[in-house]
Amino acid sequence: MKGKTVTAKTRRNWRRIQPTSLRQAMELCKEHARERLNLSIERIAELMGQADHWSLYKWIENGRMPTVLVPAYENACGIDFVTRWFAASKGKLLIDIPTGRALTDVDVVALHNGFGAAMQLLTDFHSGKADAGTTLDALASHIEQVAFHHANVSKHATPEFEF
Repeated sequence: MKGKTVTAKTRRNWRRIQPTSLRQAMELCKEHARERLNLSIERIAELMGQADHWSLYKWIENGRMPTVLVPAYENACGIDFVTRWFAASKGKLLIDIPTGRALTDVDVVALHNGFGAAMQLLTDFHSGKADAGTTLDALASHIEQVAFHHANVSKHATPEFEF
């Protein structure tokens, strides 16, 4: 999306993007912070507790950042692409920790739409009309949604005590 202005019509669905490299994950975090939170690199570095924003530029450029700083970076950027990339690179699937809250109509519609999109892409892929990356992203997103609801139902059935 370099050089393009993002409008309301072309807004990215940040939750569906899956980075393909550590460098891309770091770039996507930075872009999310800029687009959604209006944060500069300098402000991200400040929120991370880093006095030198030039180090952050260097880490993003070469795709290497001290692991201990990843949570602070993702927290400052407001999204967890680096963590997602680490998990995906090891063949793992991440789901958000369920809250145990009751299901809403919006949840059901989102789950249904995700299933429909994933199945359409799967059909298109097998007929040569869709690429593997897009199809895998849609399938992973749907599996994450189903896993979330599975865990949410389980957690709802046995609620935790608040301390």
